Amino acid sequence: MTVFERIYEIVRRIPSGKVATYGMVAQLAGNPRWARAVGYALHSNPEPGIIPCHRVVNRSGGLAPAFAFGGEHAQRGLLEQEGVIFHEDGKVDLERCLWNGLDEGETP
Repeated sequence: MTVFERIYEIVRRIPSGKVATYGMVAQLAGNPRWARAVGYALHSNPEPGIIPCHRVVNRSGGLAPAFAFGGEHAQRGLLEQEGVIFHEDGKVDLERCLWNGLDEGETP
């Protein structure tokens, strides 16, 4: 499995209404130093709508200014449709919306 395939596998697991950070996806994909690779992979997402790249944000909850599928306004719109909560500064409320990295029903 390639690095990008591993990244896509993790991103597919992020549930609707939740987000993950680039670093978190990198860690779960096997290497915490792959955060930049996560960005590259998501920018070349081969299955938009199936691989929910809009659910990946930076470590402070910021959106991607160059979101590959319509800009950060499109990313925010997709997240808001899923119920993701934003602070007044435009960042995702990570305390309430950060995915715990577990699949539904899985326990730590």
